Amino acid sequence: MRRRRLLSNRILASVVAILVASTAVGFALDTLSRRTMLVSQYQRRALGIAETFAAMPTIREALWRHDANDRRLIQSLAEQVRRETGASYIVVIDRHGVRFSHPDRSLIGKRVSEPVIALDGRNHLGIDHGNLGVSANAKTPLRAPDGQIIGEVSAGIEETAISSQLLRGLPTLILYFACALGIGLVASLTLARRLKRSTFGLELDEIAALVQEREAMLHNIREGVITLDRHGRVTLINDEARRLVPVGPTAVGQPIEQLVAPGRLRDLLTGAVVGQDQVVLTDEHVLVVNRMPVSRKGRALGAVVTLRDRTELEALLRELDSVDALTEALRAQQHEFSNRMHTLAGLIELGDHAAAASYALDVSRASGGLAEQIREQIERPEIAAMLLAKTTVAAEHGVELVLTEDSQLAGEGVDTSGVLTIVGNLIDNAIDAAASGPAPARVWVRLDRDRADDVVIEVTDTGDGVPPELSEEIFADGFTTKPAAGERHRGIGLALVHRLVSQAGGTIAVRCDGVTVFTVKLPVAGRPRGAGAVPRSGVAA
Repeated sequence: MRRRRLLSNRILASVVAILVASTAVGFALDTLSRRTMLVSQYQRRALGIAETFAAMPTIREALWRHDANDRRLIQSLAEQVRRETGASYIVVIDRHGVRFSHPDRSLIGKRVSEPVIALDGRNHLGIDHGNLGVSANAKTPLRAPDGQIIGEVSAGIEETAISSQLLRGLPTLILYFACALGIGLVASLTLARRLKRSTFGLELDEIAALVQEREAMLHNIREGVITLDRHGRVTLINDEARRLVPVGPTAVGQPIEQLVAPGRLRDLLTGAVVGQDQVVLTDEHVLVVNRMPVSRKGRALGAVVTLRDRTELEALLRELDSVDALTEALRAQQHEFSNRMHTLAGLIELGDHAAAASYALDVSRASGGLAEQIREQIERPEIAAMLLAKTTVAAEHGVELVLTEDSQLAGEGVDTSGVLTIVGNLIDNAIDAAASGPAPARVWVRLDRDRADDVVIEVTDTGDGVPPELSEEIFADGFTTKPAAGERHRGIGLALVHRLVSQAGGTIAVRCDGVTVFTVKLPVAGRPRGAGAVPRSGVAA
């Protein structure tokens, strides 16, 4: 129980210490202020007594005449006024510093130790440390009937009177500060309990440990994490997320709309597009994005976005697809070769050697003819080899792949890697579409140069075609009409083609008029790209 209340006790003790210290300081300052105010009031009260006494004609005449009877008169009147006003003393002094009145009669007729300062004609207030103790003192000039300054009147009120009045006001002041301290204690208890609930009962060292663990985990995991508040502002972004989504060093606290350019990625981050394991293709990465809203007791608090980099995995999967396609092509060729060898062996076994020789020559001419034809039209051997392999793969799916007769692609100025990726993805999609479409299933491929010397890639299939309403969506990251294939993410092929075409400064369009035609135009490699925007796609029916 002591451990669970440790945080509350520490908060309470700290707040109480602050309250006590601030109350003590406030009490001392207020007491000092009150004392200063009382001293000033008593000084002015003493000044009023001194001025009233100095204005009495009897006192002025008596000090002017300066005889023994006058001294007795001044002393008598001074004592009478002192008793009536409550002053500690009223001392009349001539200009030479000789006392004519004093509560201590033994000092009458003796000189004062300090100079007679009221001879300058002004009133003087101060604290007097005289024979009667510390007092609030006031001195005023005493004038003769003709107006000449002939002395001063000094009146004072002892400090004990000031202290007594100050003590009488202390109970009220103490009560006020006690109430303030009590309210502060109640507020500190309430705050401690509220903080305890807000921290889910965790102690300070546990909170610090959780923060350290969170920072270590978030900035070292190989998955990007972005947290957003309910207004869409970034509250946390770890190192991996900064690598996958380049943002400035001051991203925290800014709306996500200002950090990410318009597009599918921003739509997923803001929640405009929802769904699990959404695929996003950026200029450098293939990302899988998940956005999870965060709420508590029905109140939205924000969202947590995770980003997984699947660039290497997708590259490996595509390499595996290439290997599978090559294996499939070799298997098909081996199957076809076995059939031919069986036919040739049968002819030999039947003893029809002429027919066997003729069959072998025909097979040799047919096998080499297709390869020679492709090599004559396509100078790049990598592209020609890919087309030859795709022809065999298409045949295995019951699709005839044809390189059009007007295809003629020179090797100069061709980005082989980009063309291989673009043509390969378009042919794969075309084979799948044609295989599921009406018979006869065919795919035509045309590779050529146009009048502007751009590389033209045209892939046509006899599939069911692309609905006009989907013409803009087919190039979006993650969009696909194919069923899911296990852990494999669909909807990357056409998005990758569009991204490569856009980066090369080319154009891509799709047309449906009985057959589906994808047309890509790429500038010659090394030629400056056009300044105009690259269209996403075009469609005609």
